[in-house]
Amino acid sequence: MKTIANPGRVVASAGWSGHSHGSSDYRKLLAGLFFAGIATFAQLYSPQAVLAQIADDVGVSAADAALVISASTLGLAVGVIPWSIMADRLGRVRAMSIAVIAATVFGLLVPFAPTFSLLLTGRLVEGLMLGGVPAIAIAYLSEEIEPRHAARAAGTYVAGTSIGGLLGRLVAGPITELANWRVGVLTVGALCAVAAVLFITLIPAPRGFVPRPFVPRVGHKRGAHELGTDLSLVMLLRANLTSPRLLALYAQGFLLMGGFVALYNYLGFRLAHDPFNLPQALISLVFVAYVAGTWSSAQAGILTARFGRWSVLLSSLACMTAGVLLTLSTVLAIVLLGVLLATAGFFAAHAVASGWTGAEAQVGRAQASSLYNLSHHTGSSLFGWLGGVFFVQWGWVGMVGMVAGLAVVAAALTVALLQPRRAG
Repeated sequence: MKTIANPGRVVASAGWSGHSHGSSDYRKLLAGLFFAGIATFAQLYSPQAVLAQIADDVGVSAADAALVISASTLGLAVGVIPWSIMADRLGRVRAMSIAVIAATVFGLLVPFAPTFSLLLTGRLVEGLMLGGVPAIAIAYLSEEIEPRHAARAAGTYVAGTSIGGLLGRLVAGPITELANWRVGVLTVGALCAVAAVLFITLIPAPRGFVPRPFVPRVGHKRGAHELGTDLSLVMLLRANLTSPRLLALYAQGFLLMGGFVALYNYLGFRLAHDPFNLPQALISLVFVAYVAGTWSSAQAGILTARFGRWSVLLSSLACMTAGVLLTLSTVLAIVLLGVLLATAGFFAAHAVASGWTGAEAQVGRAQASSLYNLSHHTGSSLFGWLGGVFFVQWGWVGMVGMVAGLAVVAAALTVALLQPRRAG
């Protein structure tokens, strides 16, 4: 293996086909990305469990308090494309390491924000930093894992994101009851710092990608090489925005994440009123359903290697739709079963679609993965709010109709545009 002047930067080996399943570096890579997913999504969503306490503490309305989540998800969505550019210049692992360290620093500082405006600003910047991990992770594993095992590796990474999302909410809530929301969110930040250290320690040096550094020459006009560097990004984005198959995959993230976030945003309202009338302490335990997503995202990778991405994606969409429809029941056990099925179906579909994006991109894998993540979080922002409009106008039936409709549209796009390619 040949190295270049910049220490730690590794040039791709000739004929490199990826780490083989079961090898030491394969296991380290999966473990590293698993912890990266925890470090990212635990701090991204931890304030969701304590929004009421934030509203009381800083003297804002519930809607304004929800901006604490929106600010960070907006920052993440905005940051994914710039981070994909950074990954091409600095290398995948170096860029992810910078992102996760910077995000962790802001995660530890944000709870001490003295004013609400500073809190929102800190969360926005924290989201921008967090965007570096989802923007790069799938592209990195697509280049470092043998192609036949890439889907399984993507499933493990998504499992880490689901555990992170669950951990952030479950840790922040109880600690807030014992102390206050700042201590709860700070505790999650400390756990994310540990996960970040484990990621940096475990992740193997990249071998499947050669960074393309750009160093402008002072005092000289920009030559063809520099112009070509800028134009290459435009060409990569255009290639990844004109492929019908990639557009269909971006749509999966946009539609499914939107429906999933809407389901959880308004499920608490459903369970707090007739016919259930559950106390808030029990309602918060519904987030434990994320464990179903942890299991299903890993299983989706295994099933994909056996049955193919197309079949597993459609099955996952059917599972999510069936689960959402079951929440229409007035029997609590059936509603909770529906939540479990919807969660498992969403995370399985997300694992397949995100991994498929990296494999489908012929050029600019980092940009393709970033566009998927941009669609993913844009859908969360849009439909997470729009679900409330349906809920207010038509009740839980209207909200379920919207989410199920999004899943049906995703399935139609899968059938129309993502049919498996024939050999040759």
